[in-house]
Amino acid sequence: MIVCVCRRVSDQNIRKAVAEGAESFEELQLELGVAMQCGRCADCVCAVLTEARALQRAARSSAGAVLPAAEHEREAETV
Repeated sequence: MIVCVCRRVSDQNIRKAVAEGAESFEELQLELGVAMQCGRCADCVCAVLTEARALQRAARSSAGAVLPAAEHEREAETV
């Protein structure tokens, strides 16, 4: 689905950016240009970002990956 109409960014574009390392709303703004014009997509962008990050963490956990200390700290900050 299209999340940002102004920049024609889909939820898949956001998920791909997260998979490639984007970790914050600000990074998505810089990389994809979301919420830089009218801003109406900001809430939806944040929701997709949160979902994509959660899926990544779950995938890493099920694969038995050990999270770096910095990631543990970031997760603690968001809770």
